[in-house]
Amino acid sequence: MKNKRNSRALIITAILAIIAVLLIINRSNSSLRSKDKNFAVSDTSNITRIFLADKNNNTCNLHREENGLWTLNGKYPVMKETKDGMLKTLLNITVKTPVAKAARNTVIKLLSAKSVKVEIYQTVYRINLFDKIKLFPHEKLTRTYYVGDATMDNRGTYMLMEGSEEPYVVYIPSFRGFVSARYSAMESDWRDRNIFSFILPDISSVEVQYAENPALSFQLQNKSGRNFELSTITGAVLPDFDTLKVIEYLGSFRNISLESFLNENKTLKDSITSLRPDIIIVVSDIHGKKHSAKLWHKKAPADATDLYEKPLDYDPDRMFALVNDDKDFVLVQSYTFDRILKKLEWFTTKEER
Repeated sequence: MKNKRNSRALIITAILAIIAVLLIINRSNSSLRSKDKNFAVSDTSNITRIFLADKNNNTCNLHREENGLWTLNGKYPVMKETKDGMLKTLLNITVKTPVAKAARNTVIKLLSAKSVKVEIYQTVYRINLFDKIKLFPHEKLTRTYYVGDATMDNRGTYMLMEGSEEPYVVYIPSFRGFVSARYSAMESDWRDRNIFSFILPDISSVEVQYAENPALSFQLQNKSGRNFELSTITGAVLPDFDTLKVIEYLGSFRNISLESFLNENKTLKDSITSLRPDIIIVVSDIHGKKHSAKLWHKKAPADATDLYEKPLDYDPDRMFALVNDDKDFVLVQSYTFDRILKKLEWFTTKEER
């Protein structure tokens, strides 16, 4: 009986010793692989957070929420295209070559003066045996490195792992260009640009006001199914209108986005928003929340002309806007907004089909 107990104890001790050795080897190998040049992440699905900070005190904390969506600095949704581009970059970046010894000190000085610090956090396991047995998951900072400017030929980017003295030229195979622009620490480069993103059943009503000509303004109610009500801005209900046009119009609110954020230009923002908006769009969703966009015409350059060489008062391609509960001053494209800037008469003029 005693021998059996001793045998069991020896087996358990041996198993624990093997696990300990494997963990030490695994950690040692990981440390060696990531010491200087392991900038890429082989599995981006377990990335939980990406932190970026530049020398101008701009910071971006990109966090993957439990529902799989990403948020920025705990406040804003992240633009999907930009997030996907970052994850593809982290997956595919490859060391092209070490920086030549003659240039090493110069590159390190450049990185010290101008670079973006990158921290990558991942879900890791305290026990991970051959990627088969994974126990005790937790978030861990797995990489910290610095991203500098592009190389002279614009085909690589200087990067330096924290704690290392060896900078590298990093690139993405088959990608012609440099990747430093993808590591921006500016909030505006990551924020989702959608202003209105509704499918027809989610819209309760739309109101469009034209300040210069109120007679063109309208209110559109989506009562139920395909039961719509069109009225003037004063509330007079119109009995006859083109229902198919209404359906087409409400379907246009699926993807209305802005071109760029202008919040940092406070002088321009104050100058424009002190004026009466030229157009106001208010969309009410089925939950009772109102989503608005206030638009101002953008003055055309002094020498701008139309196709007939007549001087233009306003830029035909862009407008200024206040969106997101008036918190964001932005630039929008007329091409995008023309889909939802219909006038009352458009609904009441039936076309042959």
